[in-house]
Amino acid sequence: MTFRFSHNNINVTDLEKSVAFYKEALGLREQRRHAAGDGSFTLVFLEDGLSDWRLELTWLRDHPQPYDLGENEIHFCLETDDLEAARAKHREMGCICYENPAMGIYFIADPDGYWVEIVPSRR
Repeated sequence: MTFRFSHNNINVTDLEKSVAFYKEALGLREQRRHAAGDGSFTLVFLEDGLSDWRLELTWLRDHPQPYDLGENEIHFCLETDDLEAARAKHREMGCICYENPAMGIYFIADPDGYWVEIVPSRR
């Protein structure tokens, strides 16, 4: 029996704002979208075009308030082949929330406050 990663899910309060953020900040693009027939939820799967991994954004009609992210400190991580150009782009966007120069990494926060770790490619 084997397993491999498929996708991660996060719930978002403004679906189109989140889709736009991930497109601008990380170059992710919409792979597919599914809306419930009754309008109660919409799922958008974003992809990087390089791997099989997907980020699933879930919008729930009956949850308009911000999500309480608490102290769970869960994040996902993307590699970049040009850390300095990525950092400059994210500084311009004003979305860097934490930097660790000693480790050569930093984090950005999306519109809902989820953290995304950015690391240099290690290949």
